[in-house]
Amino acid sequence: MRLRSTILAVLLLFFPALAGAQQGKKNDGMQGMPGRDNGQMQGTQMGGDGLITMHPETFLQEIARHGTSGTSAEPNSTPVPMLMAMRGAWMLMFHANAFVMDEQQSSPRGGNKFFSTNWFMGMAQRPLGPGVFTARAMLSLEPATVTERRYPLLFQQGETVFGKPIGDGQHPHDLFMEIAALYDLKLGSKGLLSFYAAPVGDPALGPVAYPHRASASEDPLAALGHHQEDSTHIADDVVTVGLTHLIARIEASGFHGREPDESRWNIDQGRIDSWSTRLTLQPGKSWSGQYSYGRIKSPEALFPNEDQERMTSSIQYNHPLHEGNWISTALWGRTRSLQDNSIFNGYALESTVRFRTRNYAWTRIENVDRSNELILSENQLPTNFREHLIGSVQAYTFGYDHDIDLIGHVASALGVQVTAYGVGDRLKPIYGARPVGVAVFLRIRPFSGDER
Repeated sequence: MRLRSTILAVLLLFFPALAGAQQGKKNDGMQGMPGRDNGQMQGTQMGGDGLITMHPETFLQEIARHGTSGTSAEPNSTPVPMLMAMRGAWMLMFHANAFVMDEQQSSPRGGNKFFSTNWFMGMAQRPLGPGVFTARAMLSLEPATVTERRYPLLFQQGETVFGKPIGDGQHPHDLFMEIAALYDLKLGSKGLLSFYAAPVGDPALGPVAYPHRASASEDPLAALGHHQEDSTHIADDVVTVGLTHLIARIEASGFHGREPDESRWNIDQGRIDSWSTRLTLQPGKSWSGQYSYGRIKSPEALFPNEDQERMTSSIQYNHPLHEGNWISTALWGRTRSLQDNSIFNGYALESTVRFRTRNYAWTRIENVDRSNELILSENQLPTNFREHLIGSVQAYTFGYDHDIDLIGHVASALGVQVTAYGVGDRLKPIYGARPVGVAVFLRIRPFSGDER
């Protein structure tokens, strides 16, 4: 509790400065944009022996940039759209992504809904001694913008709503997605020792979480494989230590394993009872890969006596384009029950291309295992219910949107996304042979310069 209170106090002190930076942007706040000369801003390095830069050339600089969730990494060349300002020794940043959408689904088990998925991240960073100190907070308004505690998502399962399992729906994120303090200590010219402490945060388990992956940046909906791949991106009482040398990084985390409860407005708590480790390799500016392993104590409220083993592996490739960018992710995640040895796999391929500056096209193709809990929909589980595999589902998503900038430094886009599903014989009588989901949306996020 003392660690939690200290980190909260630090963040509350520094993040009001972000609002002040926005008020002062006419003088120095928003001048630091790609292609503009503003001293110690995006295109140059500052402090920490050159660790702080928004255009990293090395893996060490990519880690210290902290533009992703937790302590995960993407290829060095991946653009991170955000607003920035300088206040003395501090670099202040604001990053966000929000969708307002109407979703329609054709299946008998589908639903229609108007809602918003969103997140907002503020970060303050400065040189401190031989390294870099970073304070970061990530919030989501989904507890208010996703009514009835879930939105329609065919074949999705995981967590609860009003004490019952969620079926064909996705729960909202918590208001507090992350509150963290980080310190990166330079070890000579080739090494970095990193520390991460978060009352709410993301342990070293899995790839960059789907809301923050560049390859999924235009997709407004959750991945079906979320609970096999990256569901720990909101965990309680997280501590992580990482050691980097040249292109390789090894991390270890301790955290509380229970997933967030249905009260999405508060900060949950619990003792550190789970652990994970992750190996990340960055062989070049355009490549990033990771393998992670973890033991999670009692993650699901409906199965409090079940612990899980999780393994994930992913590869990302980013390719800068003239007037755009193209980034792709191949991802595998697996959970295994340590009680009955049941195994569930999720596979995903994501790719998003920005072309001619204002246009985006993307796809997400998934193959995920589903359990018999899905058949029960959102009904109370029978006494002595045992979860087991009933088959796999395929999801084929394609989308397009186009920026129509209405406000300065805010990229507003109108878009549409279509998802078709491949359904096994056992599920066809319930879902129909060819279920389809369509989402029409407005997307908004801050950006500076050419990085959208």
